Amino acid sequence: MLRKTDAPERADPGAGDEGTPVSVKIRERLVAARKRFNANDNIAEYIQPGELDGLLDEVEVKMKQVLESLVIDIENDHNTGNTARRVAKMYVNEVFRGRYVAPPPITEFPNAEHLNELMIVGPITVRSACSHHFCPIIGKLWIGVMPNEQTNVIGLSKYARLAEWVMGRPQIQEEAVVQLADLIQEKTQPDGLALVVEAEHFCMQWRGVKEMESKMINSVMRGVFLKDPNLRREFLSLLPRKG
Repeated sequence: MLRKTDAPERADPGAGDEGTPVSVKIRERLVAARKRFNANDNIAEYIQPGELDGLLDEVEVKMKQVLESLVIDIENDHNTGNTARRVAKMYVNEVFRGRYVAPPPITEFPNAEHLNELMIVGPITVRSACSHHFCPIIGKLWIGVMPNEQTNVIGLSKYARLAEWVMGRPQIQEEAVVQLADLIQEKTQPDGLALVVEAEHFCMQWRGVKEMESKMINSVMRGVFLKDPNLRREFLSLLPRKG
């Protein structure tokens, strides 16, 4: 019989974890840091070098289990034999990459010419996936910026890179536009910022009501775009007609 003093020692939590799945290690770091890890959050800070490859391998194994549960013969079907690997690479390295990598480097320049006129960037093609069904969301983005003397100037292509990083996660469109607006506001510090996104949601076209023509349009207005209706009208009037 074990006495209290004879209780077995606990294993060192930092030792012998070679069999621990990569996803569990990352999750434990997030929980320890009290960091949220919703579908549309970036968690790159908590992923160590080399772990993305391990995560890809883990997703492949579990994707094989999904295919098997769908009663697909991945051993003999020449079309689906490598599907699990392809899907894992698509999720980790492509369509959800914005969750796992740090933001793209953005070179910011001072507003040396004291630009203070409305600038519109777009349309920028945006691609994401709805967090409800993992079906594609594909559309166009327009960005309006009203700079001031202190505004940081960034290259036009950098707006597209920031949009790709934010949208490269399972999202709902309304939240994605706010996330992107917050990021651009932080990077540039303009007097005003306006974003409009028009996108098709394939979760409506492919499933459910199968409505092929419906699109969602939503906007975020900050600063002078929110306060000045004339400026807001000017911005919206300069966008190409949607439809």
